Amino acid sequence: MKTIENIEQELVEEFSEFEDLFDKFGYLIDLGKNLKPLDVSLKTDNRMIKGCQAHVWLYSELKDGKIIFYADANADYAKGLVAMLIHVLSGHTPDEIIKAPLNFIERIGFKSMLSMKRAGGLESMIKQMKLDAVVYKAKD
Repeated sequence: MKTIENIEQELVEEFSEFEDLFDKFGYLIDLGKNLKPLDVSLKTDNRMIKGCQAHVWLYSELKDGKIIFYADANADYAKGLVAMLIHVLSGHTPDEIIKAPLNFIERIGFKSMLSMKRAGGLESMIKQMKLDAVVYKAKD
């Protein structure tokens, strides 16, 4: 299995193929389109990410010591961002997720490209995914 760092590097390389900001956002939106829809029964208030401009729901479960994330959003850009995070973090152990610096976001250029609200939403997604990892680790 690839490490989180390997997956991050692959994403950086994929996004580096696009020089234009609109092309990068287009690719991000395409990533979101590949995200499996979250079952409506999981779209509850307690699973909604606080601090996002859009509605983003995140669900996770621990399978064989690894966290599997599922999500959905009502906005294309948010769905793309959460899909990108799921691609990087899902299928890894709680420890790996907790320790992941996730510097690929800056390396791609999203930190500077996102509005303050969208950047805050992205940070909220990351915090929730890491918090889920902390909870699973504590239960272990």
